[in-house]
Amino acid sequence: MGLQAYRTVLGLRDVRNVLLLGLVVRVPLWAANVVLVLHVVSHLGRSYGAAGLLTAVATVALAVSGPWRGRRLDQVGLRRALTPSLVVLAACWSVAPFVGYWPLLALAGVAGLFVVPSFSIVRQALIHAVPDGQRTAALAVDAVVIEISFMIGPALGVLLASYWSTPQALLACEFASIAGGVLIWLVDPPLRAARPGADAEPDPSGRGRAGLDWVNAAVLAVLAACVGATIVLTGTDVAVVAALRDMGHQSWIGWELALWGFGSAVGGLLYGALHRSIRAGVLLGLLAATTFPLALSTNPVSLAALLVVAGLFCAPTLTATVDTLSRVTPENVRGEALGWHGSALTAGGALGAPLAGVAVDHWGWPAGFIAPACVSLLAALALLTVTSPSKQPRPDVPAAV
Repeated sequence: MGLQAYRTVLGLRDVRNVLLLGLVVRVPLWAANVVLVLHVVSHLGRSYGAAGLLTAVATVALAVSGPWRGRRLDQVGLRRALTPSLVVLAACWSVAPFVGYWPLLALAGVAGLFVVPSFSIVRQALIHAVPDGQRTAALAVDAVVIEISFMIGPALGVLLASYWSTPQALLACEFASIAGGVLIWLVDPPLRAARPGADAEPDPSGRGRAGLDWVNAAVLAVLAACVGATIVLTGTDVAVVAALRDMGHQSWIGWELALWGFGSAVGGLLYGALHRSIRAGVLLGLLAATTFPLALSTNPVSLAALLVVAGLFCAPTLTATVDTLSRVTPENVRGEALGWHGSALTAGGALGAPLAGVAVDHWGWPAGFIAPACVSLLAALALLTVTSPSKQPRPDVPAAV
């Protein structure tokens, strides 16, 4: 397939439109996260601990909302699912930047429950927009776009907070994200195929699907892999900071993490260009295996080189979990399935940092790489045990695994 896969995928107008929509929504979202911390610390005069509590509340709300918002997409369609979100978000963020800490905490929690499920929408729309053989390439491009948005968003948030007051910057970022949600509502990209044997229209009653009957061992293994992947990623974040501080090169933290992100983007592009996809369990195992050597770094240069190598498997692993999950779940519950995927990533992110922190405190910074990598390796083995090429169902066809 090679680079021709990207030319083919990006040659589709629907794909380009969906990727642009994702960028428009995600950049202000990342920017708002940074501005929110600055707002709590500088404008409200609270501690970083208070800012962390606010982030934790928003994270829990986001994890809860993922499956719920995804289920609404499946049941009532995009526009009817997004309308309440847009109304609640506009009401919350028109007030939140101008209130005290505790009202802000409550409003951020409510807003987190009604957040626009942009990641799920973009991925569903991409899966729908391309033939089955190009699905991996499309999801790999989206992974690279996420990396780009993450590079732009925080820098933009800091820039706005430098020139404006943090309430103004927070208001601008949040309403820019809401405007992106409105744009998605207007474009209304199709999320499901309209073909014989497929559900062309959402079912408002939710009939035709029985609770979580679509959940099987393969689905649980993929979700466990998602948790394992983000455990090792957030754990590596913490361990890199601890390692460079111990080496006396704290000023190198930013660009070393940037090199890690560069490796991830390159890996995502290479993965999407492959002639055949690699199983998610294999990629997660490689991500864990390439994280272990980071504990052997003797200086910042060797750490940077090993981070680039480990980064090569970050985006491919996350892309493969989305790809695998979309193939082992029926199409009429894909929104909810991807919602659970997002919640699994959030859960792993919440577990990875404390795990690495405890390991660093007890055994030094090398353990900050080793402990999360061990957990991820176990998740990889679980995924490889439960899923195999012979057990992979045809796309969009539920199967007993």
